[in-house]
Amino acid sequence: MGREHHIKSVAKALKIIELLAENGREMALGEIAERMKMPKSTTHGLISTLCDFGYVDQSPFTGKYKLGLRLFELGNIVAMRLEVRSVATPYIQRLVEALGETVHLTILDKGEVLYIDKQESQQSIRIASRVGARLPAHCTGVGKVLLAFLPAEERKKIILEKGLKRFTKNTITDPEALELELARVREQGYAFDNEEFMEGLKCVAAPIRDYTGKVCAAMSVSGPVARLRGEKLERAVALVTEAAAMISAELGYRPKEPI
Repeated sequence: MGREHHIKSVAKALKIIELLAENGREMALGEIAERMKMPKSTTHGLISTLCDFGYVDQSPFTGKYKLGLRLFELGNIVAMRLEVRSVATPYIQRLVEALGETVHLTILDKGEVLYIDKQESQQSIRIASRVGARLPAHCTGVGKVLLAFLPAEERKKIILEKGLKRFTKNTITDPEALELELARVREQGYAFDNEEFMEGLKCVAAPIRDYTGKVCAAMSVSGPVARLRGEKLERAVALVTEAAAMISAELGYRPKEPI
């Protein structure tokens, strides 16, 4: 997108954030306005908006401005995504080698499943998916894992906004039935996609937790129903849940010991 599409006020607000970051110290309104070559009134309006959203903080003692904690929170989210992918890579490769099926790594983004890594099997029938693709959460194994461990209100909001579109005869389209399925996912610690998004496709997925215990990602093994069944399916469940647990441990997650 070219500069002709820039919204000037947004660009100026971002420049203020960059200015505060580059200086690494508190700055007075007048100094910011001077450096930005803007009137004080315009600068104050932009900074006030940034303060309202937590991107800039004003010192109660000096009245000066500095970067807010919201940027730290967002930075941590981006860093965690990169870290999850880095930590998961050897485990994903090991799963592909052990099972001969495609392995995916995903996160929940804006109520949808976002694929952040994939390693393809060498089998003749492969899975038509790609890194960067988005899929609905309610009809995928990874999506059900990511939904299952959300706070109930957040989960209901996503379902209300996104709906429960039918893709195959097995797609769960009833909210109560989906809640029962997600309760089962929480209890057993993994989820299946039983041809719910695509006929003939089977998937088993497990949660990955960060150091706080929050489910931050999900990984899955996917393959044709004809291959992913019986003893191989049981082995896939065991291996993908084990791999997810090991990735979680590397991210700093420590399960609480029973009292």
